[in-house]
Amino acid sequence: MQEVSQARARGVDTRERLLSAAGEAFASRGFHATTTRDIAATAGMSPAAVYVHHQSKEELLYLIALEGHQQTLALVTRAISEHTEPAEQLRTAVRAYVTFHVEEHAIARVINYELVSLTDEHRREIDALRRAIRHKVQSVVVRGVADGSFDTPDPKMAAMAILSLGIDIARWHRVEASWPARRIVAFYTDLALRIVGRTS
Repeated sequence: MQEVSQARARGVDTRERLLSAAGEAFASRGFHATTTRDIAATAGMSPAAVYVHHQSKEELLYLIALEGHQQTLALVTRAISEHTEPAEQLRTAVRAYVTFHVEEHAIARVINYELVSLTDEHRREIDALRRAIRHKVQSVVVRGVADGSFDTPDPKMAAMAILSLGIDIARWHRVEASWPARRIVAFYTDLALRIVGRTS
């Protein structure tokens, strides 16, 4: 029994190593330019190891995107739950959202800009998570307009603009050639409140 448990643990560890290696390879080369041989080499394994643990390169992309979007949704949901006033909810949610895209910019680039390579079934699942994230932020903006905290003629578009700006950080951000993370987060949080026309 102990040997079986150890074997399972090794299998999980191997799958996680391959996922990490795939994320790194996709971020540096792009999905289409990355081969399973590249992924295996990054993980320090033989090319055959990829197919022992994962059905395809696309499955690796899907699992990376799934984890990233689930994590983002959880971060935004938790941030909003910490406050009752829309302005503080938005401030905290945007801070969490932007922090993720700054600190995990390589993976964020993959899960936002490589989705076209997913199968239709996998894309629908990821799109549902993206809609859930958007709905969370949009609902905060709508409540803020309703109670007079915000002044924007189109809460839906305002929420989309805020999230799109956050996503784009992953495209241009590089640790060695960018502003400090704290400054980016503060700037984008302030920008989000300006977009919704915070009234006080």
